[in-house]
Amino acid sequence: MASAVTCSAAELLPHLGSSANATAAAEFICGRFSAVSEYLTQTTYAVDTTYLLFSAYLVFAMQLGFAMLCAGSVRAKNTMNIMLTNVLDAAAGGLSYYLFGFAFAFGAPSNGFIGKHFFGLKEFPSQAFDYSYFLYQWAFAIAAAGITSGSIAERTQFVAYLIYSSFLTGFVYPIVSHWFWSGDGWASASKTDGNLLFGSGVIDFAGSGVVHMVGGIAGLWGAFIEGPRIGRFDRSGRSVALRGHSSSLVVLGTFLLWFGWYGFNPGSFLTILKSYDHTTRGSYYGQWSAIGRTAVTTTLAGCTAALTTLFSKRLLVGHWNVIDVCNGLLGGFAAITAGCAVVEPWAAIVCGFIAAWVLIGFNALAAKLKYDDPLEAAQLHGGCGSWGIIFTGLFAKKEYVNEVYPGFPNRPYGLFMGGGGKLLGAQIIQVVVIIGWVSVTMGPLFYLLHKFKLLRISRDDETAGMDLTRHGGFAYIYHDEDEGSSMPGFKMTRVEPTNTPTPDHHHHNVVV
Repeated sequence: MASAVTCSAAELLPHLGSSANATAAAEFICGRFSAVSEYLTQTTYAVDTTYLLFSAYLVFAMQLGFAMLCAGSVRAKNTMNIMLTNVLDAAAGGLSYYLFGFAFAFGAPSNGFIGKHFFGLKEFPSQAFDYSYFLYQWAFAIAAAGITSGSIAERTQFVAYLIYSSFLTGFVYPIVSHWFWSGDGWASASKTDGNLLFGSGVIDFAGSGVVHMVGGIAGLWGAFIEGPRIGRFDRSGRSVALRGHSSSLVVLGTFLLWFGWYGFNPGSFLTILKSYDHTTRGSYYGQWSAIGRTAVTTTLAGCTAALTTLFSKRLLVGHWNVIDVCNGLLGGFAAITAGCAVVEPWAAIVCGFIAAWVLIGFNALAAKLKYDDPLEAAQLHGGCGSWGIIFTGLFAKKEYVNEVYPGFPNRPYGLFMGGGGKLLGAQIIQVVVIIGWVSVTMGPLFYLLHKFKLLRISRDDETAGMDLTRHGGFAYIYHDEDEGSSMPGFKMTRVEPTNTPTPDHHHHNVVV
């Protein structure tokens, strides 16, 4: 927000001469000037709020992307179930974040661990926060819950989704966002008292750790405690692919997520009408330029990860696999999210290249350990998210760090950019702390749900599919390739051509 320009009649009076009406003229001019200045201030608020609301809408549109991605990645018999869980992530998350989550995350003034104001949006709006900010942060919270739902797809009871989603968005995620994003957070790079962790604080600009690692680690524990889906590994322990039923939905979901990421990363600036120091560049350069650069780094990281995955998997398994490419693309996005605003475009290419191999490596490890995650959510968001945090500690540029996090000109920056190892140290602490916090909260929750038989569905229900046993029917008429069960109703089957003689003009075979 630009500082308001003031007008004083006493300062203006000497310039108007000594006429009898000089004082009245000075007061009139300053009155008009103040009115214009107030209008420009209000316009700035309006533009910034509109920008933030539009970004919130983009991030919320990612829920549709998650829903399509999840639907295409599961078998047809579980389509309605996974779609409904995505709707519930948003709905249950909305109420829990309104009642508790936002207050725990941003309820200042508070301590370094947890916020303690704005429960139920009491005393809202304020000088610090408007309703648009709540909406934007809620969209982030339900994104974390959506990540977790993918890890435990096709075998989880409905009540477990409601419980974990409310707990994650109302408590677990808000605490992490308070630590790293709130002005009171103990590791925040924007800490108001200036007592920064290692003199830098943690730079997790849009949430590689706060959103993606939280959702990924939560999903890791859920899938680990539940165990793999029936048939995912054979009796000898070999991996058996349980392919999703629609590559088209996966691609559609991926593009929707790509589109939404332009609200996720560039939108995290929160405002757009903010000027930067013009000593080295002209007035054309401001926060609007940094927002554009952030969109570019986001794009380059995702594109590089997609192409790296394409050719790497071709060499490894011999196929050009669109599902792998989509996951690689999303892995690049998850990785660049932490440092998107403080790195050069060329560094984003490095980020995406390594993110693709991180995902490939974690997927290989998961198969070896017999860990089953239908959407690779833990590997993608947890693994690539952690790489993105480390990447920021290596490649953050001094100029960009000082622009995005002003007020501390000697703040450490990326190790490979000459900024020393303090920022990298802070980033490593973030990775360790998030793994620890999510493990001690979500791990016991999933374990208790398992002990009380509220987590996993029965073997018969899993074999038949939850759409039939829990939701009253199938999403559409379809037949899964791997179905060993006999499901009632019509099924679509492939009709193969028969070896019939070539018809001539005298004989016609009619098939009814």
